Amino acid sequence: MNKIEKQILDNKKQYAEIKGYQLNPDQKIVDIIIAGLTRNKKEKGYEYCPCRPLEGDLGKDRKKICPCFWHKAEIKKDGFCHCRLFYKK
Repeated sequence: MNKIEKQILDNKKQYAEIKGYQLNPDQKIVDIIIAGLTRNKKEKGYEYCPCRPLEGDLGKDRKKICPCFWHKAEIKKDGFCHCRLFYKK
C-alpha cells in the first residue's frame, strides 16, 4: 500500500469511527475501493466514489466525492453504502 492509499484508508476509517459506521469486513473489497479512490484522486483530483459514473461536470460530480451525498440514506436503508465501503455497526 502506497502513502496516498494509506492516507485515504486512514481517513475513511476515521470517518467511519466518528459517524458510528465500520468499514466492510471483507478486506479485499476495502482494498479495491481504496485503490479506486486513489486512482480517481490522482487522475481526476478528487476521491470520487469508484462505483458511480462521472458526468465530467464538477458541480454535478461533487456529490460523488467519498463519502458521497447518498451514503447516509443508503446505510440507513440497506445497512451499507452503494460501493459497500461503509457499513452500519
